[in-house]
Amino acid sequence: MSDTPDLGPLPKRIAVDVDQVRRLVASQFPHWADLPVERVANGGWDNWTFHLGSGMSVRLPSAFEYTEAVDKEHKWLPVFAPRLPLPISTPMARGESGEGYPYSWSIYQWLEGETARLDRIADPVRFALDLAEFIVALQGVDTADGPRPGQHNWYRGGTLRTYDGEANRGLTALDGRIDVDMASEIWKCALDARWDGVERWFHGDIAQGNLLLNGGQLAAVIDFGTCGVGDPSCDLAVAWMLLTGDGRRAFRERLSVDDATWARGRGWALWKTLLNYANALDDGEAATASSRRILDEIFSEYTDGDKSVGQAARRVSR
Repeated sequence: MSDTPDLGPLPKRIAVDVDQVRRLVASQFPHWADLPVERVANGGWDNWTFHLGSGMSVRLPSAFEYTEAVDKEHKWLPVFAPRLPLPISTPMARGESGEGYPYSWSIYQWLEGETARLDRIADPVRFALDLAEFIVALQGVDTADGPRPGQHNWYRGGTLRTYDGEANRGLTALDGRIDVDMASEIWKCALDARWDGVERWFHGDIAQGNLLLNGGQLAAVIDFGTCGVGDPSCDLAVAWMLLTGDGRRAFRERLSVDDATWARGRGWALWKTLLNYANALDDGEAATASSRRILDEIFSEYTDGDKSVGQAARRVSR
C-alpha cells in the first residue's frame, strides 16, 4: 500500500451572501452591527471574503475541508506577526456557526494594497529580495508544535508525489500544446530531488493573490491557510510564477537554496501551472496566456541551468 497521501475529491463549496454575513456579524458581534458589509471581488477559493467597514474583513471557509485553517490561523498568526518584517493579516475575532452558515469563521484586520502583478512591481529585484527576507524570517520561527502537512493545508510541505496524478493529468490534457517531454523531465527531476528532512515553517501559497503592493513595493502578505511545518520548497514556486529572471537569481541567492530544494520548488511551480493551464483550456487564449508565460520561464531556466539537458531553451508554444 502506498504511503503517499490521497487528496480525495474536490471540496463541495457552499454559497454565502452579504445578508447572511451581515446577520452573522450582528448576532455575534453587535458592536460592529452597523458597519457596511461588501463582498470582495476575487476574494479567494478556500474562503469567501467580505469587507466589514473600512478596516476589517470577514473570511468564511467555503467548504468543510477548509475549516481547520481557522483554528490554525488564530493560534499561529499572532505568533508570526511580531517576528516578520512585513504586515500579515491577523485575526481580530472568531465567529461560530449560525444564520444557516455551518462553520467557524474569522474577522481580520484589513490590509491595504493592490495585488502583486509583474506590471505593478516597481523594482523586480528589490521585490524579490524583500520577499526572500520575509521567507527567511518565517523559516526562523520555532517549529515546535507547528502543524505538519495534512488535510488542513492539502499536504503542502510534504512530498510532491501527492500531486503526481494531477500533474500527469495536466500533461495529458496539454499534449500538443506544450513540450510535454520537457515538462515530464522537469517533473521527474523534482520528484527525485531529496529533502534533507530539516523542518521549517512555510506559508504554502506565496502567490500574486496573497502578496500586496504599495507604490509598487511589497507591503504585506496575507492568507496563511496553507501554512505549516515541513519541507519549505513549496514557497519557492513564486520564483517562476511571479519573479523576473534577475529577481529569481537574487531570490535564490538570498535564501541560499541548494540544487535539490530548487528542483522541488520548480516542481511545485510546474504542478500548479499545469493544473491552471489545463483548467483554463475552455476559456480561450487570454485565460491561458499567464500559464504559457510561466512555463516558458520554467523551461528556459531549467535548460539554462542544467547543462546535462544539452539543448537550447525551448519555447512552450509550438
